[in-house]
Amino acid sequence: MDGLKKRDPEVYRAILDETKRENENLELIASENFVSEDVLEAQGSALTNKYAEGYPHARWYNGCHNADVVEELAIERAKRLFGAEHVNVQPHSGTQANMVIYFAMLKPGDTVLAMDLACGGHLSHGHPHNFSGKLFKMVPYGVNRKTEMLDYDEIAAKAKEHRPKMILAGASAYPRTIDFKRFRQIADSVGAFFFVDIAHIAGLIAAGLHESPVNYAEFVTSTTHKTMRGPRGGFVMCRKEFAKKIDSEVFPGLQGGPLMHVIAAKAVCFKEALQPEFKVYQRQILKNSNALSTEMAKLGYRVVTGGTDTHLFLLDLTSKNITGKDAATALDRANITVNKNLIPYDKKSPFVASGIRVGTPAVTTRGMKEAQMKVIAHCMDKILSSPADEKVIEGVRKEVHGLVGRFPLYKDLIKRIDR
Repeated sequence: MDGLKKRDPEVYRAILDETKRENENLELIASENFVSEDVLEAQGSALTNKYAEGYPHARWYNGCHNADVVEELAIERAKRLFGAEHVNVQPHSGTQANMVIYFAMLKPGDTVLAMDLACGGHLSHGHPHNFSGKLFKMVPYGVNRKTEMLDYDEIAAKAKEHRPKMILAGASAYPRTIDFKRFRQIADSVGAFFFVDIAHIAGLIAAGLHESPVNYAEFVTSTTHKTMRGPRGGFVMCRKEFAKKIDSEVFPGLQGGPLMHVIAAKAVCFKEALQPEFKVYQRQILKNSNALSTEMAKLGYRVVTGGTDTHLFLLDLTSKNITGKDAATALDRANITVNKNLIPYDKKSPFVASGIRVGTPAVTTRGMKEAQMKVIAHCMDKILSSPADEKVIEGVRKEVHGLVGRFPLYKDLIKRIDR
């Protein structure tokens, strides 16, 4: 980065500062992770220059033979990883991948049954200000008020009442496993398509630690970051019979030129996920999530649903007299990063929230294990118990600094560019 440092020091400094921030913070945002340097190199390659509208061996522009290679590698690796019949790796994000399914299979005004954002769903699952909520008749299902888990009988009843054309499963803040077989049965009972968004749990599924929906659903979408530990981007999986319809909806339907440098990084990510070490990594994510949530419960915090089966959990801070927004702000000042989050049937607005969402993929990438989760829990408790105490914040910040120092991230990279 010597040239950038010399010719655009402002951008150079922002990149260096972000690299240092990631190295010096405890990253507990469930949807974030740290990619390998191989992924960084692929994404920062000359492929960023190449327009490659179309698909391998059927491009609009000439000179795409190298782009064809990386896209075919990404497709074949994803198919092998998930056992999918057809994969499209071109969507720029998870939301765009979801948009592909909606637009390919539905007409504006069609009914879709999907998880309520307030109970753990995603913006693209029907939020009124999102395209999904504006264009389609979204019928939300939530979780049981007592167990805070999916109530499949209620979902079946709603499906019978509203007769949706599509049923969507998947969430961004639901800590339990999802019964895809039961969802398939519900969809079949009303003649609906079944679509699953596995953006958060894709890594767990790839490692065989969460049941896969690929054999149950016509359509599955995902991101390549989060538990997949790859670049920020999306992809779509579907049955062969829908391949042409899905591909034509991606291009020319919703996108022009794919981001070939990102697709190269996706190919690297999929190869990494095919290695035996990836399953070990995913197992540790689950161990860490369980250890951290258990320790928080021991410290007197209410864990939504009473625990977790995945990489994330939610803390209800109602009894602690602090909002999710204030909690996230206070923790951030001590170099611990989480996000505010609604809890099921929250009485506060989404901009304030009663809870926080905590995830373990990023700290697991650094090599941390159960012992470190206990340390993190006690650091969080100190802040949440005294969110305005500057001495406490400074003390925890020093403790965090010592902890992350034993599990450095991009240390060699920082040395190379900060000289």
